[in-house]
Amino acid sequence: MEEHHKQKSWFARNWIWVVPTGGCLLVIIGILVVAGGLVWGVSNMITDSDAYQVALEQAQANEQVIELLGEPIEQDGMTSGNIEYNNGVKSSELGIPIKGPEGNAIIYVEGTGKGDNWEYSVMEVYVETEDITIDLLPLPPPKQK
Repeated sequence: MEEHHKQKSWFARNWIWVVPTGGCLLVIIGILVVAGGLVWGVSNMITDSDAYQVALEQAQANEQVIELLGEPIEQDGMTSGNIEYNNGVKSSELGIPIKGPEGNAIIYVEGTGKGDNWEYSVMEVYVETEDITIDLLPLPPPKQK
C-alpha cells in the first residue's frame, strides 16, 4: 500500500516569517498614513491662512513680479514656515514658492494679527535668477506736520 502524505499549505510552511513581516508592514503603512494626514492638515492650515492668501494675491497683482515671472503666477511646491495661534493672537513666518511661465521666486511673509486684522512686517518676493527682492508692502502714508 502506498502511503499518501498530505503536503502542508504554503502558509503553514511559511507562517513563521509571514506573520512578523506582515505585522511590520501594517505598522509602517499605518505610520505613513498618519504622517501623510498630518502633513496634509498642516499644509491646508497654512494655505487657508490670511497671511498666505494676502501674500499670494499681492504677488499676483504686482507689475514687477508679473514682468519677471509672467502670468499666471501660482504656487509651486510646499510652503515652509509656521503659523501660531496663542490666546487670540496669531503670527506667521512663511516662505511660499511661486512660479510663472518665465521663472520661479519665493514670497517671504511675516506678520502678526488678532481677529481678522493682520499687520505685516515683511512681505516680499525674491527672484533668485535675477537676485532681486520686490517689496509687496504698501508704502506707509507720509507723516503729517
